[in-house]
Amino acid sequence: MQRVKRNDTVRVISGKDAGKEGRVVRVLPSRQRVMVEGVNRVTKHKRVQQTRRGAQEGGITHEEAPIHISNVMPVCPKCGAPTRVGARVIDGKKHRVCRKCDSEF
Repeated sequence: MQRVKRNDTVRVISGKDAGKEGRVVRVLPSRQRVMVEGVNRVTKHKRVQQTRRGAQEGGITHEEAPIHISNVMPVCPKCGAPTRVGARVIDGKKHRVCRKCDSEF
């Protein structure tokens, strides 16, 4: 079971963006990485290329890059604190549970 899923609110616990909170935009389980809104923004230089209408696009853009999943902690929606995630079986289905306040995610 995944500990961090898309649209979860997470807090960055280490790295250059430590302490920032954001929403998970994308999860890359094979690479053990997540993309968080407004976190780990990198500068990309885009080459000037002509479009079909003849316009030229290019320049410097800023976008989010993936961050390792071990550097983020999910924030519990009930208690509002970053917490570890547990699992509980209810009616034959696994549910994610906050380890601090024992509520479901």
